[in-house]
Amino acid sequence: MNDTAAHAPSGTGDLAPGQQEESPKDFAAGLRSYLIGLALAVGLTIASFWAVQTHLIYGPGVSVALITLGIAQMGIHLVFFLHITTGPDNTNNALALAFGVLIVFLVVVGSLYIMSNMNHMSVPMNEAMHMQP
Repeated sequence: MNDTAAHAPSGTGDLAPGQQEESPKDFAAGLRSYLIGLALAVGLTIASFWAVQTHLIYGPGVSVALITLGIAQMGIHLVFFLHITTGPDNTNNALALAFGVLIVFLVVVGSLYIMSNMNHMSVPMNEAMHMQP
Protein backbone atom coordinates (compact mmCIF):
# COMPACT_ATOMS: atom_id res chain seq x y z
CA MET A 1 0.00 0.00 0.00
CA ASN A 2 1.46 3.36 -0.98
CA ASP A 3 1.62 6.45 1.23
CA THR A 4 -1.20 8.38 -0.47
CA ALA A 5 -3.67 5.50 -0.21
CA ALA A 6 -3.01 5.24 3.52
CA HIS A 7 -4.17 8.82 4.09
CA ALA A 8 -7.29 8.69 1.86
CA PRO A 9 -10.60 8.58 3.72
CA SER A 10 -12.13 5.12 3.80
CA GLY A 11 -14.66 4.33 1.10
CA THR A 12 -14.05 7.48 -0.97
CA GLY A 13 -11.10 6.38 -3.10
CA ASP A 14 -8.25 8.67 -3.93
CA LEU A 15 -8.65 12.41 -3.50
CA ALA A 16 -6.86 15.10 -5.46
CA PRO A 17 -4.36 17.31 -3.62
CA GLY A 18 -6.25 19.92 -1.64
CA GLN A 19 -9.56 18.12 -2.06
CA GLN A 20 -11.53 17.35 1.07
CA GLU A 21 -14.22 14.80 1.70
CA GLU A 22 -17.63 16.37 1.06
CA SER A 23 -20.47 16.30 3.53
CA PRO A 24 -24.18 16.50 2.61
CA LYS A 25 -24.11 20.15 3.71
CA ASP A 26 -21.31 20.88 1.17
CA PHE A 27 -23.32 19.11 -1.54
CA ALA A 28 -26.38 21.25 -0.79
CA ALA A 29 -24.31 24.44 -0.90
CA GLY A 30 -22.76 23.38 -4.22
CA LEU A 31 -26.15 22.54 -5.69
CA ARG A 32 -27.53 25.88 -4.52
CA SER A 33 -24.58 27.65 -6.21
CA TYR A 34 -25.23 25.82 -9.49
CA LEU A 35 -28.96 26.61 -9.36
CA ILE A 36 -28.27 30.31 -8.71
CA GLY A 37 -25.85 30.33 -11.65
CA LEU A 38 -28.40 28.57 -13.85
CA ALA A 39 -31.12 31.07 -12.94
CA LEU A 40 -28.82 34.02 -13.63
CA ALA A 41 -27.63 32.53 -16.95
CA VAL A 42 -31.19 31.88 -18.10
CA GLY A 43 -32.20 35.40 -17.00
CA LEU A 44 -29.35 36.97 -18.97
CA THR A 45 -30.23 34.88 -22.04
CA ILE A 46 -33.85 36.03 -21.85
CA ALA A 47 -32.65 39.62 -21.37
CA SER A 48 -30.54 39.31 -24.54
CA PHE A 49 -33.53 38.20 -26.60
CA TRP A 50 -35.63 40.96 -25.03
CA ALA A 51 -32.97 43.60 -25.85
CA VAL A 52 -33.04 42.61 -29.52
CA GLN A 53 -36.82 42.54 -29.84
CA THR A 54 -37.77 45.62 -27.84
CA HIS A 55 -37.95 49.17 -29.10
CA LEU A 56 -37.17 50.61 -25.66
CA ILE A 57 -33.42 50.57 -26.35
CA TYR A 58 -32.03 53.06 -28.85
CA GLY A 59 -31.12 51.18 -32.06
CA PRO A 60 -27.32 51.58 -32.01
CA GLY A 61 -27.33 50.87 -28.27
CA VAL A 62 -28.65 47.33 -28.75
CA SER A 63 -25.20 46.03 -29.71
CA VAL A 64 -23.71 47.64 -26.59
CA ALA A 65 -26.45 46.03 -24.47
CA LEU A 66 -25.76 42.62 -26.05
CA ILE A 67 -22.01 42.95 -25.46
CA THR A 68 -22.65 43.91 -21.84
CA LEU A 69 -25.04 41.01 -21.31
CA GLY A 70 -22.55 38.64 -22.98
CA ILE A 71 -19.73 39.74 -20.68
CA ALA A 72 -22.03 39.32 -17.68
CA GLN A 73 -22.96 35.85 -18.97
CA MET A 74 -19.25 34.91 -19.18
CA GLY A 75 -18.73 36.14 -15.63
CA ILE A 76 -21.65 34.06 -14.37
CA HIS A 77 -20.25 30.95 -16.04
CA LEU A 78 -16.74 31.56 -14.70
CA VAL A 79 -17.87 32.07 -11.11
CA PHE A 80 -20.82 29.71 -10.69
CA PHE A 81 -19.93 26.84 -13.02
CA LEU A 82 -16.13 26.88 -13.41
CA HIS A 83 -15.58 28.19 -9.85
CA ILE A 84 -12.84 30.59 -10.90
CA THR A 85 -12.42 33.11 -8.12
CA THR A 86 -9.62 35.29 -6.86
CA GLY A 87 -9.09 33.22 -3.72
CA PRO A 88 -5.57 32.13 -2.78
CA ASP A 89 -6.31 28.52 -3.76
CA ASN A 90 -7.37 29.55 -7.29
CA THR A 91 -4.27 31.49 -8.35
CA ASN A 92 -3.44 29.04 -11.16
CA ASN A 93 -7.01 29.15 -12.47
CA ALA A 94 -6.99 32.95 -12.55
CA LEU A 95 -3.61 33.01 -14.31
CA ALA A 96 -4.80 30.44 -16.87
CA LEU A 97 -7.90 32.54 -17.50
CA ALA A 98 -5.82 35.70 -17.91
CA PHE A 99 -3.52 33.93 -20.36
CA GLY A 100 -6.52 32.66 -22.34
CA VAL A 101 -7.99 36.16 -22.49
CA LEU A 102 -4.62 37.49 -23.70
CA ILE A 103 -4.43 34.90 -26.48
CA VAL A 104 -8.00 35.59 -27.62
CA PHE A 105 -7.28 39.34 -27.56
CA LEU A 106 -4.14 38.88 -29.68
CA VAL A 107 -5.97 36.70 -32.21
CA VAL A 108 -8.86 39.17 -32.52
CA VAL A 109 -6.62 42.25 -32.78
CA GLY A 110 -4.30 40.50 -35.24
CA SER A 111 -7.24 39.40 -37.41
CA LEU A 112 -8.71 42.91 -37.43
CA TYR A 113 -5.31 44.39 -38.34
CA ILE A 114 -4.85 41.94 -41.20
CA MET A 115 -8.37 42.50 -42.52
CA SER A 116 -8.08 46.29 -42.31
CA ASN A 117 -4.81 46.31 -44.27
CA MET A 118 -5.81 43.64 -46.78
CA ASN A 119 -6.87 46.10 -49.49
CA HIS A 120 -3.76 48.23 -48.98
CA MET A 121 -1.36 45.30 -49.37
CA SER A 122 -3.11 43.37 -52.16
CA VAL A 123 -2.75 43.89 -55.88
CA PRO A 124 -5.55 46.01 -57.40
CA MET A 125 -8.10 44.02 -59.41
CA ASN A 126 -7.29 45.63 -62.78
CA GLU A 127 -3.58 44.72 -62.42
CA ALA A 128 -4.46 41.20 -61.26
CA MET A 129 -6.60 40.69 -64.37
CA HIS A 130 -3.63 41.58 -66.61
CA MET A 131 -1.39 39.07 -64.82
CA GLN A 132 -3.49 36.09 -65.86
CA PRO A 133 -2.45 34.30 -69.12
